[in-house]
This record gives sequence, C-alpha cells and structure tokens, in this order.
Amino acid sequence: MHSAGLVLHPRRDAKAAVDAVLDWAAERGIEILGIADEVARVDCSATAVQPAELGKRSDLVVSLGGDGTMLRAMRLADGQHAPVLGVNLGKLGFLAEVDVPDLPLALSAIDREEFTVEPRLAVDARFGGRVETAFNDVAVVRVPGDGSAVVAVLVNGEQFVSYAADAVVVATPTGSTAYSFSAGGPITSPAVEALLVTPAAPHSAYSRGVVLSVHDTVTLEVLPSSGRLAVEVDGQVAGYVGPGETIDLHARPNAARVVRLGMTTFYQRARRKLRLTDSAEIPLS
Repeated sequence: MHSAGLVLHPRRDAKAAVDAVLDWAAERGIEILGIADEVARVDCSATAVQPAELGKRSDLVVSLGGDGTMLRAMRLADGQHAPVLGVNLGKLGFLAEVDVPDLPLALSAIDREEFTVEPRLAVDARFGGRVETAFNDVAVVRVPGDGSAVVAVLVNGEQFVSYAADAVVVATPTGSTAYSFSAGGPITSPAVEALLVTPAAPHSAYSRGVVLSVHDTVTLEVLPSSGRLAVEVDGQVAGYVGPGETIDLHARPNAARVVRLGMTTFYQRARRKLRLTDSAEIPLS
C-alpha cells in the first residue's frame, strides 16, 4: 500500500483516530492524503488534496465520523479501486466497521490482508439537467405548506404504482436501515442487488412498498395534484421538482467497496444498532 486517504467529520473530535492512522502510516512509509480544508482544521501532517483527487490517489480510504461521513467517503471512492474503512466517532455508526479503540487492530489486520471487501450499490438520480449519486437513498419529500408528494413510479416506461404521501423513498440495500426503514420498509442485506421504493406516511389506497430489480429502469413522475417536492440525496436537499417533472433513477452495482474485518455480520449489527426485539409472544430462551 502506497497511500491512504482520510475523510473527516466536519465537527467531531477526530484527533485520536487521526493520530492512530498517522502513526500506522509513518511506520510503513504510507502517504496519508486528506481534503485540504479538513486536514487544515485538525492541523495534521497529511498531504492536502482536492476531493476529486482523494479517491483516485488512495489505496484505502478511512472515514472518521458517522454514517454521513461514511456515505461521503463512499461517494469520493465511487468508481475507484480503494475500499473504504468506516471508523465510528458518533452514536449509531451503522455503516462503520470499527470504533476508535479498535482502529489500530483494524489497520494491522489490513496490513496482514485479513479482511474482505463488500461491494455497495449506488443509485444515480437524473433531474433538472444534472445527476446526483446516492449510496443510501433518493427521496422526494413534501415541502411544508406546498401539498403532498403525489408520485407515480414508472418501471421500464410503464406506470406501476402511484403514491400520495409525505415522501417517497427509493433506497439501496445500504439505505434500507435509514429513511426507508423509518417509513416501514424492509431491512435488506447489502448482498442483495435491488432498489426499495417505500412511501412515508402514505394516504393513498395502495400504501405498501415495492422491491425492484437493478436491471429495471425506474422513473418517479410528479403528478399534477402534487405539491412542489424537495429531492433529498442521502439526506441532503439537492434540488426541487414540481408537477410534470420526472426523476430518472439508474442503479449501479459495485460502485464502491467497504472493508469488512469479520468482527460482526450485517444481521448482528442491524439487531444491535436498530435495537430489534422479538415478539412478546415468543418466550425468552
């Protein structure tokens, strides 16, 4: 390994984690890269680069933060060979592989090549003449005071189902434990290649979500009775659409890869971090 990139949470204290990465790199002659304004903020010795360079020049990307930081790191590594190691500095940290105290052991395991990489699917949303990429979800969300989200889901050019709701969420399996889960969607293994369409607070006759193949072409059409809608990409407002406008969605399998050290499975993390409980009718074993 010749170089590793750092992606930092914009506010949380990452000094202990940054120091652990720098110490590891110094012992092995590995160059550490960081986004210019981020490494300036923490006053570390990483080589400052522009965001577009970080994924291209890194053999490993280390995300220090929460799930939002991890998603940003995955976007920076999109289409590149560098896998992303998630280090949790926050509370939930569902996407992260390790907490800060375990970081030195994780880096040593990477030295010994005792890890696997897990491919992650992305979804590209084309609207308003531009393309935005999400690794969690793309959602069309009602703007307060502007009416409901009234949206048709077209599959391969044909209308499949329509929703009137507070929002319509199109999630990857990675995002199945985020907004889609809160809206009642299923938990989905990241090994599955599919798009999940889930209405949030629906008030239409059909209120269930659907699971679509990544090989389908999917379009969200804002119907005439809809209000103006915010387009959220991985939780950030990327623009607005109104009646008559469409969002074309294209799934890209293997867009990014994340490091897995075998400490826990997806199902163990989901059960623990989402605090899943069994039915009260099932006796405790």
